Amino acid sequence: MSTEKKDILRLILLRLVVVTSLVVSALIIQFSTSAFLTLNQFYLILSFYLLSFLYIFLYILGKHYALQVSAQILFDLILITALVYISGGLQGFFYFLYVFDIIAASIILSKRAAYIAAALSAISLGLLVELMYFKVIPYYGPGEGLEISLGLVNYNIFMAWSAFFLVAFFMNYLTERLRKAQDEMQLAQKELEVKKRLAAAGEVSAQLAHEIRNPLAAISGSVQVLKKELGLKGEHKELMDIIVSESRRVSHSIEQFLSLASSGPRTFSSINLTDILKETLTLLQSSGEMNGNLQVKGNYGSQSIQYFGSGNQFKQLFWNVLRNSLKAMPHGGTLTVDFEKNKKDEIQMRFADTGIGMPKDNKERIFELFYSDFEDGQGIGMTVVRKIVDDYNGKIRVSSEIDKGTEIIITLPSGKA
Repeated sequence: MSTEKKDILRLILLRLVVVTSLVVSALIIQFSTSAFLTLNQFYLILSFYLLSFLYIFLYILGKHYALQVSAQILFDLILITALVYISGGLQGFFYFLYVFDIIAASIILSKRAAYIAAALSAISLGLLVELMYFKVIPYYGPGEGLEISLGLVNYNIFMAWSAFFLVAFFMNYLTERLRKAQDEMQLAQKELEVKKRLAAAGEVSAQLAHEIRNPLAAISGSVQVLKKELGLKGEHKELMDIIVSESRRVSHSIEQFLSLASSGPRTFSSINLTDILKETLTLLQSSGEMNGNLQVKGNYGSQSIQYFGSGNQFKQLFWNVLRNSLKAMPHGGTLTVDFEKNKKDEIQMRFADTGIGMPKDNKERIFELFYSDFEDGQGIGMTVVRKIVDDYNGKIRVSSEIDKGTEIIITLPSGKA
């Protein structure tokens, strides 16, 4: 997990809140009871403030965030140990501050850092208390004359250690759940944005298609009639052919737009997805989309997948996915198409090419309307694919690596055939 600038600020603010609470508590104790904190304890608490100002300065510089957090947690550990020492070790009440260091490590750094912080806290406290008990270092703080058995000392150390590691365990569990929830929320927001774009595209496409479709059909039909009647040859014939072919291309784009405007599959019937896929591959071959350097393999030829849905929609889905895969391999390559049913009787369709691949940013925008990685792309095809998959309450997953290829897996719920 990467450490961001906001994590540094969060840790500094948490430290200031805790230290301020300690100062206020100390003042209340001073004025309301006969117990007094020593000046050394006050100085040590105030040193947290001084270090916080240093941390704020480093935060403004904005460099090496993970190193900054690690250094802050380590210095806090040293100061907490010093505070525990001058307050009497286990006789004092400051050793609970180790918990905040462990919490900070878990939330801001990682699981491993939380357990390391817990281990360092346990070692620091245990070593300090044992050295104080055996008078290797002078006893400092209240309760200096109290006689405590070694067994009770070790028991208290063990309880503190247990508390440290339990805090690390539960904080790691909670932060992991929180991170997963945040990831799911971000994914849901992206899904919502895609659906909003699809809805907006549907409204625009319906209006645009109806305005263009009929005049375009009239132009194309008229040109074909003139072509036959005039008996054009040479350059003039080529110009007429260009008009007809470009009219067909625009007509195809309009059909794509109309697919976005459709609210969902309307005509259901028993269809064979394998047959539709083979038919689409044949169309791609006859249209010149597939050259001799392109190879299609997979288990699709030996499968017979029956489904209950719209044949036209799956023709569009296969056409757009296959065409994108082939365009991603301009110098040739292999396209693998596999069909299978999982334990839930869901249908999985896998399309994997060995093409140019996509960087992460482009992969996240693949379903965005009017966005295309290809020079001659219109940015409609994969939006249509996403719309069709959503119509069947399916899922689509894309993984890609630069110069290694792209894999698209479409999962459809079981459909009665």
